[in-house]
Amino acid sequence: QVQLVVTGGGLVQPGGSLRLSCAASGSNFRIAAMGWYRQAPGGQRELVARILAGGTTVYADSVKGRFTISRTDAGNTVSLQMNSLKPEDTALYYCNVGYLRGSTTYNDWGQGTQVTVSS
Repeated sequence: QVQLVVTGGGLVQPGGSLRLSCAASGSNFRIAAMGWYRQAPGGQRELVARILAGGTTVYADSVKGRFTISRTDAGNTVSLQMNSLKPEDTALYYCNVGYLRGSTTYNDWGQGTQVTVSS
């Protein structure tokens, strides 16, 4: 299993910004993609943003133009810069990593971090 350490999150007013980071560590693995998902109370977990090993990014329509996903050159840390936050962005945010160990594909989740947008 790959270990994921998530930092960031918290309470912010509407229009404010927050940054989430997720660092992956372990042995003998090659990351295929890392991303962020979120789950609001009573809702389903949904994709927020994802970045593939080749650098391609995918965003949910609801966050396009406001959120930016990026990664370190080493590729094992991914960050989500969230600007112009709205109350509807309030959710538990989860880091996800898809990786290969040998020829087997795995998918692991980090602990959730709460993002609350409220005045």
